[in-house]
Amino acid sequence: MSDVSFESGDGELMKVNMGPQHPSTHGVLRLELELDGEIVRSCNPVIGYLHTGMEKTIEQLTYVQAVTITDRMDYLNPLGNNLAYSLSVEQLFGCEIPERAQVGRVLLAELTRINSHLVSIGSGSIDLGVTSVFLYCLREREKVLALFEELTGQRMMSSYIRPGGLAWDMDETWCKHARAFVDEMPRHIDEYEGIVTDNPFFRERTIGIGPLKADDAIRLGVSGPLLRAAGVPHDLRKVHPYTGYERFEFKVVTDDAGDCYGRYKVRVGELRESVKICDQALKLLERVTGPVKTADRKVMPPPKSELATSMESLIHHFKLFTEGMRPPAGQAYCPVESPRGELGYLVVSDGSGKPARVRARTPSFANLQAIELMSKGQLVADLVAIIASIDPVMGDVDR
Repeated sequence: MSDVSFESGDGELMKVNMGPQHPSTHGVLRLELELDGEIVRSCNPVIGYLHTGMEKTIEQLTYVQAVTITDRMDYLNPLGNNLAYSLSVEQLFGCEIPERAQVGRVLLAELTRINSHLVSIGSGSIDLGVTSVFLYCLREREKVLALFEELTGQRMMSSYIRPGGLAWDMDETWCKHARAFVDEMPRHIDEYEGIVTDNPFFRERTIGIGPLKADDAIRLGVSGPLLRAAGVPHDLRKVHPYTGYERFEFKVVTDDAGDCYGRYKVRVGELRESVKICDQALKLLERVTGPVKTADRKVMPPPKSELATSMESLIHHFKLFTEGMRPPAGQAYCPVESPRGELGYLVVSDGSGKPARVRARTPSFANLQAIELMSKGQLVADLVAIIASIDPVMGDVDR
């Protein structure tokens, strides 16, 4: 903490900056605090320390090249960002996605959700002194990243989901490894809960801390586990299904407490539901065959055998992917349910090979503004739990 000053009024308030270097702010976040002793009277989040200009960068790239930028907005949800962007681009083109690609997308999106929630639960626990579960969560996260690396060649920024489908198919060996992970995951979730859920120290630090009522959450545009922990059963996978989620059976996890403990319980419940969805997706992949790329040649190139039929075809498709695909003029926005809430890309086309405008609606940005309401009247020490319960990724905020 730094930059301490005092003001006189009815009582003596102390102004304190928490962050951006503070380890518990989960990135480069600064909180301007006004304290009455140890009580937080006001909390103003200050952002902008990680600005990378990602949206403007995308506008300088072709529609396919831009996928690599979406990976980096949220390092815990790269494939989910690929999916949200690809859905908007595909809506612009009006192309159909093969069934096998849709099932694969659901499987990868839920594995990514598991990856993100493991980091959230683990880091939130270690922030409050429950160290062992952090190590256990990272143990399972490594297995998820190993699956991504085996499939795509990259642990995190793979750009595997792209406009038109998937980069390539998922082979039988990879599916077997994914099955082994999915089958063992429920007992690991039991293990996390055995350490954390009834831990008296963890409960004391989270129950009743950082309250957020349903009406306030809706008014502030909060989404994801924060909103569902306030008792609002809003999940885009259910209310506005995309990429075939309507085929899968799962429940929307909610809690009525609206506090840090309720948000933890929602994320644990979502871990279990994601495992169920992954199980169903793997079973579907055994039955669903066919391509994982659209047949629309405006979006995806033809196979090599078709390219080799004539020099004219080769030149045409080379120009298509160097100058960019050209959708009709218009705009599209297709939101998805990221681990942090509603994520979507507004993509505007002017008919050229590059998007005229890209604007990302990221959940961390919207959710973070609720911290002012959640922290008022709480102790300074409680801010650590509140930030962890929001689960912000600052790349998702400072775009």
